[in-house]
Amino acid sequence: MSWLTRLGFVGPGTAEDPAALLREAAAGDAAAQARLYRRESGPVFRYLLALGSDEALALDAMQDAFVELLRTPGGFDPQRGTLGAYLAGIARHRWLARCREARRFVEPPPDDETDTAAVLATADLSEHLACRQLQGSVWAGIRQLSWTQREALVLVDLQERSYSEAAAIAGVSDDVLRTRLHRARTRLATVLGAQGVRP
Repeated sequence: MSWLTRLGFVGPGTAEDPAALLREAAAGDAAAQARLYRRESGPVFRYLLALGSDEALALDAMQDAFVELLRTPGGFDPQRGTLGAYLAGIARHRWLARCREARRFVEPPPDDETDTAAVLATADLSEHLACRQLQGSVWAGIRQLSWTQREALVLVDLQERSYSEAAAIAGVSDDVLRTRLHRARTRLATVLGAQGVRP
């Protein structure tokens, strides 16, 4: 578990067979569609929101990705990666297209992003406040990264995806992804170090 995850940035989960779930959802099973959405929408939305803080743009891109996934479910191959990675890759393309249409790239989430479960699990208020302050510093540091570096950091360190899965989502080679991630981590450490933050 990375230090970013310990701060309340949550990675993907659940164990239902993704190929079977997708088949049921694409066949029009409303319950399967709801399960698929519950299972995958959180990580995909957080990923898009970390790339740019425009919630409406992220939601639209995520919805576009779900529609495309259900329309063409045969594109998903479980041998090539996870359903979450496949959907995130579609969502990334939709997000980039919407950014081009809007002629802009947007900033990452505001400093007050926090995980409600982490807040509820925190018994000591001072510990909670320190955690929120550290989260704010981390987001401020992430905001200073290029969006490609931000993307690599979000996929690997925040969502805890493998290098190959993250590279597939970003549409780059493993080596390019690792280079972006190294630069992102180095830059973030420099920014946080200048603020006296030691994660």
